[in-house]
Amino acid sequence: MSRNMLITGGAGFIGSNFAARCIARGDSVTIFDNLSRSGAAANLQWLKSTYGPDSFALQVGDVRQAAAIREAAVGADVIIHLAGQVAVTTSVTDPREDFEINALGTFNVLEAARASGRNPAVLYASTNKVYGGMEDVRVEETPTQYRYADYPLGIAETQPLDFHSPYGCSKGSGDQYVRDYHRIYGLPTVVLRQSCIYGTRQFGVEDQGWVAWFVIAAVTGRPITIYGDGKQVRDVLFVEDLMNAYDLALANLAVSAGQVYNVGGGPANTMSIWLDFEPILEKLLGRPVPTSRGDWRPGDQRIYVSDIRKAQQELGWAPRVGVAEGVERLYRWVLENRTLF
Repeated sequence: MSRNMLITGGAGFIGSNFAARCIARGDSVTIFDNLSRSGAAANLQWLKSTYGPDSFALQVGDVRQAAAIREAAVGADVIIHLAGQVAVTTSVTDPREDFEINALGTFNVLEAARASGRNPAVLYASTNKVYGGMEDVRVEETPTQYRYADYPLGIAETQPLDFHSPYGCSKGSGDQYVRDYHRIYGLPTVVLRQSCIYGTRQFGVEDQGWVAWFVIAAVTGRPITIYGDGKQVRDVLFVEDLMNAYDLALANLAVSAGQVYNVGGGPANTMSIWLDFEPILEKLLGRPVPTSRGDWRPGDQRIYVSDIRKAQQELGWAPRVGVAEGVERLYRWVLENRTLF
């Protein structure tokens, strides 16, 4: 059955990929985006050239504008809330803007959903940064990476929240508001605490989207700086697997409404940001990748790996694309679209 889908941030990396999936299966898609991010125009053009110029509706607007998002939400059956300020470093530089986009913007989306009178499902893209630095979690160091001493399956949703950095605070505020709008107002909301998402249509930059940034920089010959010691470990998730999680959360609202799920690559899809990633990238390129070093940055966790068992058990979801396959698919896309960078 066709649904009216409103995707905030729909011209971005995840948004354009999910818009494409929705359009392909016959949903009516409205993209709400302020078009401020690099790659937005290219992603919209890709959608038009692939599916037709009238395959989706575009409303240029900002989630900080309550009236604009309220107008966009009229008639929506599902709201995928992806619009946001996405970089920890930017939040430190301009915490007010970060707050207004991520916290106030999410509040505006929730109020728009409530005002619509249609009780739309609201899926919120949260972040593992809501768990903060997790200084109480014991970490061991190996020659190439950090690992948890006591959590071989990663960090579960029961981990206490500890917002670290303005970004963590603003996203965490949105995270909790989305949960509470289910408890108080009955909106069918779902929070997905996403790990490092990567894949095609990602115009990564140095302070956001590190997997894509390293690939783009290596292919185009731009300088790469490794902050910290390069042993920081992340679980990484290919965007196709993330979209599967979105679909399963929406298909199982009787279970997922009001819930929080960690959605990442899990223990099977982890790597250190450089000491493990460098050989993968150099094998694809067929040459060494020069780098420089920088100090640790605020809020930079030594390790974060999601325990994804709750999503597996309740939604039947699991990652399907491994690290090697996913990185190669991203690399091929960058090569084929080099003129975009």
